[in-house]
Amino acid sequence: MSVEAHQAAWELVREAYQYQIGGEYDMAVELYKRSLNLHPTAEAYTFLGWAYHYQGKLDEAIEECKKAIQIDPEFGAPYNDIGCYLIDRERYDEAIPWLERALQSRRYDSHHLPHYHLGRAYVAKELYREASRHFEAALRINPDYALARQRLEELRRKVQ
Repeated sequence: MSVEAHQAAWELVREAYQYQIGGEYDMAVELYKRSLNLHPTAEAYTFLGWAYHYQGKLDEAIEECKKAIQIDPEFGAPYNDIGCYLIDRERYDEAIPWLERALQSRRYDSHHLPHYHLGRAYVAKELYREASRHFEAALRINPDYALARQRLEELRRKVQ
């Protein structure tokens, strides 16, 4: 792998991400695929999965995240994302181990996210003490995480 190909692949990921943020998912998918053809990375597979998610293609999203894990098992984002996609399908028991694995990942700077999503899964399962514990953990990691604060307040009102 040449340095130029590696740099070109990352440039395509950055460009794809901009399209994705702008809601242009078809273009983002195309650019992520081009990046992966040049130099496969866990990030590109994860972001491709994220784009598929926005297109409503959850099976494809999960498969791309599994490819990311094969490349880098220590990258936490694909575990978190698989957990989210399973929550979207109301498959909470399947989601929980993926989210727990995201919490164990060494290469992940957003550990508040799997805590938040675990909280969501436990609320759906009506395990409110567990849910509260995870929302609180998300807020300890990221005190400004408004979604976790909102869900924790909703949960506290619900169980009063």
